[in-house]
Amino acid sequence: MSKKTDFYMPYKGPAGGWGALQSTTKHWLKSENAVRNINTLLKTNQPHGFDCPGCAWGEKHDPAKIRFCENGAKAVNWEATSRKVDAAFMAEHSVSWLNTQSDYFLEYQGRITEPMRYNKETDHYEAISWEQAYKQTADTLKRQTDANRVAFYTSGRASNEAAFLYQLFARAYGTNNFPDCSNLCHEASGYALTSSIGIGKGTVEIDDFERADAVLVFGQNPGTNHPRMLETLKEVVQRGAQLLTFNTLRERGLERFQNPQNPVEMLTNGSKPTNTGYFCPKIGGDMAVVRGMVKVLIDLEEAAQQQGQAVFDHEFIKEHTQGLDTYLEQVKQTSWQDIIDQSGLTKEEITHAANVYAEANNTILTWAMGITQHHHSVAMIHEMVNLLALKGNIGRPGAGACPVRGHSNVQGDRTMGINERPSQAFLDALEKHFNFTPPQEHGLAVVDTIRSMRDGKVGVFIALGGNFAASTPDTEATKHALQQCELTVQISTKLNRSHLTTGTEAIILPCLGRTDIDYQAKGQQKVTVEDSFSMIHASGGVLEPLSSEQRSEPAIVAGIAEATLGKFPLDWMEAVGDYDIIREHISAVVPGFSDFNQRILQDGGFYLGNSARERNWKTPAGKAICHTHVLPESILPKRAQDLLSDKTLIMQTLRSHDQYNTTIYGMNDRYRGIKGERKVVFINPADIQRLGFEEGQSVTLRSIWDDGVERKVSGFKLVPYSIPAGNIAAYYPETNPLVPLDSHGEFSNTPTSKSIAIELEAYEEESNGISVAAV
Repeated sequence: MSKKTDFYMPYKGPAGGWGALQSTTKHWLKSENAVRNINTLLKTNQPHGFDCPGCAWGEKHDPAKIRFCENGAKAVNWEATSRKVDAAFMAEHSVSWLNTQSDYFLEYQGRITEPMRYNKETDHYEAISWEQAYKQTADTLKRQTDANRVAFYTSGRASNEAAFLYQLFARAYGTNNFPDCSNLCHEASGYALTSSIGIGKGTVEIDDFERADAVLVFGQNPGTNHPRMLETLKEVVQRGAQLLTFNTLRERGLERFQNPQNPVEMLTNGSKPTNTGYFCPKIGGDMAVVRGMVKVLIDLEEAAQQQGQAVFDHEFIKEHTQGLDTYLEQVKQTSWQDIIDQSGLTKEEITHAANVYAEANNTILTWAMGITQHHHSVAMIHEMVNLLALKGNIGRPGAGACPVRGHSNVQGDRTMGINERPSQAFLDALEKHFNFTPPQEHGLAVVDTIRSMRDGKVGVFIALGGNFAASTPDTEATKHALQQCELTVQISTKLNRSHLTTGTEAIILPCLGRTDIDYQAKGQQKVTVEDSFSMIHASGGVLEPLSSEQRSEPAIVAGIAEATLGKFPLDWMEAVGDYDIIREHISAVVPGFSDFNQRILQDGGFYLGNSARERNWKTPAGKAICHTHVLPESILPKRAQDLLSDKTLIMQTLRSHDQYNTTIYGMNDRYRGIKGERKVVFINPADIQRLGFEEGQSVTLRSIWDDGVERKVSGFKLVPYSIPAGNIAAYYPETNPLVPLDSHGEFSNTPTSKSIAIELEAYEEESNGISVAAV
């Protein structure tokens, strides 16, 4: 191995296994709370513990005693550290200096333990009392000439209780501006499903995986992003069902898995397959894959009809769908050459997948952000819904649509009303219960919020969790937009890049995390979250907070609200004194939450229900709508298409294994063989040779977009990888600067972080003032 590639060694082991145990132990020790955190980990996802602050994968009704995965352990230990970021720390480090440090360095410094305000004169954060923080925020809000000059951002970490209070406060203040992390990830899922089946959530429960004859997995890497899913996939294969994976990269978790909590597997060094077929379509080619499958199914149906049989579920189609004939005609008109060119798969591969689907009685189709972050993502998901509808695979056990949400309560936040385009029914329910008229006009999502801050139309930005500056597209444009604000307020557990990208005034408010015990006037409190399967779980922290100055998210929201609105439209401080009061308000406003306080007492929580699962289609037609789209000529928006050349590559951004969203736990990516490095580009070896580069060479990535703005990042090393020719992949947030703000999905406005046109250039770095080749 040469020095060029000494950071890279292909990984030969299974997902999970001893590597997961070693990694968990390392992060457990790094927390500097090792003894205390053993008990903390054992309380993760337990009925009388706390919900993991990581992914939104659900739990079986009869789970094993231990319910955390490797990445869940990282999240818990990362939050339950004893290290502190306080005014004394900030006095030693200027904001300018901190801005030169890595994202890993920033969050590794520990938990924020007191409220602080940025002093622009000294370039340091300084201590501020809670009362001062609330007053400054409220005074700034009261000065705004229009409520729509304020944006209320929400991270998927926020609980149902915090999210409900937050949306109530913002609407009582007068705006529907709710940029939310869902705008960055699964907005296409919500839009496509709502317009197809009348509800923007998946239709399956976790037990449906035990009844499925086939599971089709599109555009996701559960080994890193939601590892608890691997056990489910392994069990599907073990009982003889078909499990087909469609993913651009070869990911170890989608190939085989060794359960680190299974002594037999660990002691025998055994691992189990997690697929029965692995296909690597081109980036954005999944719609073409499904189009091809349906084209094969049409032929199978016609042949079956001649024998007096059927492949399609004609009873379901007749009773429950609208528009399928038009869609099937469009499929017939689509050429096989277009399907093959865009998908990157052969006709034989697509035919095999179609035959598996045709022969299965019950099929689950599950997807994640590899599907949702493209220009044509909504059309892609419509195509998937149509595939399910052909065989009636919506609304019966063992079958259905399953979008896998990334953050632990991103789905719950939307249920609670964190939505810039709320339904009229939700607004009417708020008005009836709280006796005020909420704003009716649609508000701003993430992309439009950035534009509005940039253009001076939004002057106050309040963030309930998250790391807006690092998670959003077009990093330099986002930073510039935040800096135009009069005030930025960050409600946070740890230091991150957003604290260093300030408005004229900036405040940091330290909040409790999932692991922390939440004491309020009526005693210790619990919050609730919603997983990807619409299960509502109670969550109560188990650790004493590091500081008496840390407050819960509901308490912080209530404090700002009371300072701004007084006791309108409710007594905010009474509500946060006992979260049962908040849940009673939720019961009165949000469908499905009747007897909320009683139902969360049962182990495992309760199922919120899903209208489409009951084949109750809440669409204008009262049926599942089968939308028809022409297969796009290009997966790229028009503003990139006209600038392409034979050197153009299509890039997708992704996480490393030592990462959760923008939180960097370490510098390794075990399953992809990367050690001690994040600035890498995964690329087909043929492309390295074709473009005249070498393995391990450092390059500059330059984004292709027609607005005259130069977007580039430099010093990234080329890693040969199993990825289709013409496609590359690299980690975010390091490559977010390459995603143009105006490159977003049709209908969803989600940034196209999975399909960015890129060109590579040889990179030279300066050393001691002398330019030297970085190879």
